[in-house]
Amino acid sequence: MTELSVIIVSYNTKDLLLECLTSVFGSSSGISCDVHVVDNGSEDGSADAVAQGFPNVRLIRNPDNRGFARACNQGLREAQGKYLLLLNSDAKIKSEALHEMIAFMDKTPDAGAVGGQLIREDGSLQNSFDNFPDLCTELLNKSLLKLLFPKRYPGKHLKFAGPVPVESLIGACMMVRREAMEAVGMLNEGYFFFLEETDWCLRMQERGWKIYFLPHVRILHLQGKSAARDIAASRIEFYRSRYRFFSLHRSLTSRLILRAGLFLNLCIETLYSLLISLISGFAYHKEVSRLRVRLKLLAWHLLGCPDHWGLRRQRRRQQ
Repeated sequence: MTELSVIIVSYNTKDLLLECLTSVFGSSSGISCDVHVVDNGSEDGSADAVAQGFPNVRLIRNPDNRGFARACNQGLREAQGKYLLLLNSDAKIKSEALHEMIAFMDKTPDAGAVGGQLIREDGSLQNSFDNFPDLCTELLNKSLLKLLFPKRYPGKHLKFAGPVPVESLIGACMMVRREAMEAVGMLNEGYFFFLEETDWCLRMQERGWKIYFLPHVRILHLQGKSAARDIAASRIEFYRSRYRFFSLHRSLTSRLILRAGLFLNLCIETLYSLLISLISGFAYHKEVSRLRVRLKLLAWHLLGCPDHWGLRRQRRRQQ
């Protein structure tokens, strides 16, 4: 069996994707590895560039944007590795990261998944793990929760002496044991974008697997390049994913409180942005942009959260 399979989903991030692939092959020396790129209907020549520059990569060309979970599963079905690495196209593997993650998995048989510390280009830390969503994380200030209750809601600024178990990982670079995937199934394709990996981690833990964070393993992550193209559509998908997670893993009461609380928060934020925009004569462009996004989110909720809004809308347009 191949030691490692790398699955990268790409959507209009050609230059970043090529840099990502270069980092994978540059850091995988001595590892038997197959690499899969699933292109979600990119219009920037991503697929052709991969075919030309990396002919040994197994390339899947989707005619449209099928979402992250569905595209990942396409790659997972073809993967042959003992370990399976989900890697964002805007991530770069640093030096010995793959070797260190594999070594940890080899010596930790209860590890279903493992991830490292995500960093920005300037070396500052990103959130690399998270709690499972609950009413506190979704309705209260998460930064304040991490400050007041660091043991319950650990954050990126905590110092760890070594590997630690966590609830879930940020899926920009996440290595999964094949046996864990076979035990719980692949990613839930009901998620289009956001929280797919969180749902996966929860299902693994429910089957007895542990999720680990390796603070010494570093991965460069140029965060959110795909989602940044349409902020309102991405925010709609984030709301939709949170509602789906609660519908699958939380009580009916929690689901109702979440929807009411998020809608109330959104109304307050929209009124605030409108007030600031009016006072400034709509000259404060950053707040005006926030107002546009929040109005779209508000309209989506008032219309009953239609399925064709959000990033899925782009998929429908291409069909």
